[in-house]
Amino acid sequence: MSLDMDVEKQKNNPLHGITLETIVTKLVEAYGWEDLSIAVPINCFKDNPSINSSLKFLRKTPWARAKLESFFLYAVRKGKCTI
Repeated sequence: MSLDMDVEKQKNNPLHGITLETIVTKLVEAYGWEDLSIAVPINCFKDNPSINSSLKFLRKTPWARAKLESFFLYAVRKGKCTI
Protein backbone atom coordinates (compact mmCIF):
# COMPACT_ATOMS: atom_id res chain seq x y z
CA MET A 1 0.00 0.00 0.00
CA SER A 2 1.40 3.37 -0.94
CA LEU A 3 1.72 6.40 1.31
CA ASP A 4 -0.91 8.25 -0.74
CA MET A 5 -3.43 5.49 -0.05
CA ASP A 6 -2.65 5.60 3.70
CA VAL A 7 -3.20 9.36 3.78
CA GLU A 8 -6.45 8.97 1.86
CA LYS A 9 -7.69 6.34 4.33
CA GLN A 10 -6.94 8.61 7.30
CA LYS A 11 -8.54 11.72 5.79
CA ASN A 12 -11.91 10.95 7.38
CA ASN A 13 -10.53 9.57 10.65
CA PRO A 14 -11.17 12.19 13.37
CA LEU A 15 -8.59 10.55 15.64
CA HIS A 16 -5.78 10.73 13.08
CA GLY A 17 -2.78 12.46 14.63
CA ILE A 18 -4.13 12.36 18.19
CA THR A 19 -2.07 10.27 20.59
CA LEU A 20 -3.62 7.86 23.07
CA GLU A 21 -1.95 9.85 25.84
CA THR A 22 -3.73 13.00 24.67
CA ILE A 23 -7.08 11.20 24.63
CA VAL A 24 -6.64 9.84 28.17
CA THR A 25 -5.36 13.16 29.51
CA LYS A 26 -8.19 15.20 28.00
CA LEU A 27 -10.83 12.78 29.27
CA VAL A 28 -9.37 12.77 32.79
CA GLU A 29 -9.28 16.59 32.76
CA ALA A 30 -12.90 16.76 31.59
CA TYR A 31 -14.41 13.97 33.70
CA GLY A 32 -11.98 12.93 36.40
CA TRP A 33 -11.02 9.32 37.08
CA GLU A 34 -14.22 8.39 38.91
CA ASP A 35 -16.64 9.61 36.25
CA LEU A 36 -14.41 8.24 33.49
CA SER A 37 -14.49 4.81 35.15
CA ILE A 38 -18.30 4.97 35.16
CA ALA A 39 -18.53 6.09 31.53
CA VAL A 40 -15.90 3.60 30.34
CA PRO A 41 -15.99 0.74 32.87
CA ILE A 42 -12.42 -0.50 32.61
CA ASN A 43 -10.45 -1.48 35.72
CA CYS A 44 -7.43 0.65 34.79
CA PHE A 45 -9.64 3.70 35.46
CA LYS A 46 -11.05 2.32 38.72
CA ASP A 47 -8.21 0.71 40.65
CA ASN A 48 -5.37 3.13 41.50
CA PRO A 49 -5.57 4.92 38.13
CA SER A 50 -2.75 6.83 36.50
CA ILE A 51 -2.05 8.03 32.98
CA ASN A 52 0.94 5.68 32.59
CA SER A 53 -0.78 2.54 33.88
CA SER A 54 -3.83 3.27 31.74
CA LEU A 55 -1.71 3.78 28.63
CA LYS A 56 0.12 0.52 29.27
CA PHE A 57 -3.15 -1.40 29.51
CA LEU A 58 -4.87 0.35 26.60
CA ARG A 59 -1.95 -0.24 24.23
CA LYS A 60 -2.16 -3.98 24.88
CA THR A 61 -5.96 -4.24 24.83
CA PRO A 62 -7.61 -3.28 21.53
CA TRP A 63 -11.22 -3.65 22.75
CA ALA A 64 -10.56 -1.28 25.68
CA ARG A 65 -8.83 1.25 23.44
CA ALA A 66 -11.78 1.13 21.03
CA LYS A 67 -14.20 1.84 23.89
CA LEU A 68 -12.11 4.77 25.07
CA GLU A 69 -11.74 6.24 21.58
CA SER A 70 -15.48 5.93 21.02
CA PHE A 71 -16.19 7.71 24.29
CA PHE A 72 -13.67 10.42 23.42
CA LEU A 73 -15.47 11.10 20.12
CA TYR A 74 -18.76 11.25 22.03
CA ALA A 75 -17.24 13.73 24.51
CA VAL A 76 -15.95 15.88 21.63
CA ARG A 77 -19.41 15.91 20.01
CA LYS A 78 -20.96 16.91 23.35
CA GLY A 79 -18.43 19.70 23.81
CA LYS A 80 -16.73 18.21 26.90
CA CYS A 81 -13.38 17.74 25.10
CA THR A 82 -11.68 19.41 22.18
CA ILE A 83 -9.53 17.89 19.50
